[in-house]
Amino acid sequence: MRAKLSGLVVAALVLSAAPAHASDPGPGLGDPYFPRAGNEGYDVQHYELRLSYEPTTDVLTGAATIRLTTTREMSGFYFDFWLPGRWAKVDGRDVGAAQHAGQMLVSAGRDVPAGTSVTVEVGYSASPSWTHAESPITKWRRTADGALAIAAPTMSPWWYPVNDHPSDKATYDVSISVPTGMEAISNGALVGAEPGADGRTTWHWVGDRPQAPHVTFLAMGQFDVRRSTTADGKPVVNAYSTALTGTAARESVERTPEVVRFLEDRFGPYPMGEMGGLVTPYRSLPLETQTRPAYPAGAFRTGPNTYVVAHEMAHQWFGNSVSISRWSDIWLSEGFATYAEWLWSEANGEGTAREIADWTYRYYAADHEIWDVAVADPTPRYLYGAAVHERGALALHALRTEVGDEVFFRTLRTWAERKAHGNATSAEFAAFAEEVAGRDLDDLFRTWVFSAGKPAVAGVPTTREPASFDRINRR
Repeated sequence: MRAKLSGLVVAALVLSAAPAHASDPGPGLGDPYFPRAGNEGYDVQHYELRLSYEPTTDVLTGAATIRLTTTREMSGFYFDFWLPGRWAKVDGRDVGAAQHAGQMLVSAGRDVPAGTSVTVEVGYSASPSWTHAESPITKWRRTADGALAIAAPTMSPWWYPVNDHPSDKATYDVSISVPTGMEAISNGALVGAEPGADGRTTWHWVGDRPQAPHVTFLAMGQFDVRRSTTADGKPVVNAYSTALTGTAARESVERTPEVVRFLEDRFGPYPMGEMGGLVTPYRSLPLETQTRPAYPAGAFRTGPNTYVVAHEMAHQWFGNSVSISRWSDIWLSEGFATYAEWLWSEANGEGTAREIADWTYRYYAADHEIWDVAVADPTPRYLYGAAVHERGALALHALRTEVGDEVFFRTLRTWAERKAHGNATSAEFAAFAEEVAGRDLDDLFRTWVFSAGKPAVAGVPTTREPASFDRINRR
C-alpha cells in the first residue's frame, strides 16, 4: 500500500497517515457501475453521528463514530468522504489520516487481524457546499431556510464518512443541533427534540434496522412536524415544509399507514419500526429514504397522488429491507416499487395490473431505447430510467402471468421475509422464484430480465389507457 499512499494529500489539521500493509485493499469495492464507491476489508455495524449545523454560514460540524468488523487483516481503513477531516481516532487512540479525491484513509496505528471489532472516530467542520478542483459538484442543497442532504445514488459522503455502497448496511444514531425554531429530520424513530440553554435544539433520530447509505438523509429547515401512531403501534412522523402551498401533499402523505396496510396484504409484514414522509418545495425526484421517503412538491402538482406514496413505501420492503448487492441489480428495488403502483391502481379500480402492463408494453416501440439494455444490467445511464422501472414491473407481471397469483404473491412475501434486512442479486431472485414455483423459469427470466430487446408477446389486447397511467408515470 505504500505506493497507493504516495498520491494522497494529507488533510489539514490531521497527522500524516502511517504506512499500511501492502496487502491492504485500496479504495473502492469495484462495483462495475461505480468502481470507487465503497471500500473493502471491513463491515460496518453502526454509525453514530453527532452533528451541529449553522445555517447562516452553512457549516456542518460533526463527530462520526463508526463501529466496524474487519473481514481481513488491516492496518488502515478507507471511507468515502468529501469534507475535510480535522482529527481521527481508532479505539480511542489518536491516529493519522489522509484524504484525496473523496477518499479518507484512517490509519489503524497497528495491524488489525480479521474478525476484530474496531471503533473509528472522525471529526470535521466545513461547509458541504464547498467544492474544489478534485471534487464533483456537491449534492448538498443549501436552502432559504436550511439545507437538504437527499440524493441518489450517492449523498452520504457529503455529510459523514461512510462505506458508501448498498452492500454494507448498518444501524444509525443521528443527533443534529440546529438553532431553536428550526427542525432537523432524518431516518428512523424520533427519540427527542431537546432545546438547550444555548438557543439551540438537538434532534435525535435512531434507525435500528440495517440501512444502506444511499437511503439515509438529513433535512434542516422550517417544517411542520406531525406525529401519530398506527393502529398496531408504529410511530408515524411526517414533516411538511412550511413553504408548501395547497393541501395535496398532506392529503397524500397522511394516507401512508393506509398504503402500508394495503402493501402488507401483498408483501407481508411491514419491515420497519417507523414510517412517515418528508415533503419539500424543491425540484427533485422522490426518494425512498428509509422509513420516511422524501417527496418533492412537484409529485403533487396536479393534486393528491397516492401512487407515489405506494411506490416509495413499497421500497421499504424492496430496496431498503431487501437491498441490492450491486447497482446493476436496481430493478429489484425500482421494478418492484413500480409494480406496487400497478397493484394500487388495481385495488382502486383505475386499471388492472394487466391493463397497465399491456399498455406499457405497447407504449414503448421496439426501437425505443428502453429495450436497449437488460433489466438486470441497465448501465449507469439508465439506472433510474424506464428500463428499470417499467421494464422491471413488466418482468414481474410476466412472472405473475406465468405462475399465477397464488404462487406469485407467495414468492414476493417469502422473498421479502427470507432476505429481510439483507442484500440480494437478480440471479438469486430468479432461483428463488423457481424454487417457489417448483419448476424451471429460465426462459422467462432470460427473456424479461437478463436480455436486451423487446420480448415477443402474442395477443396483447388493444385497450384504453388505464386511468392511473399518467399518475403512475408522474416522476
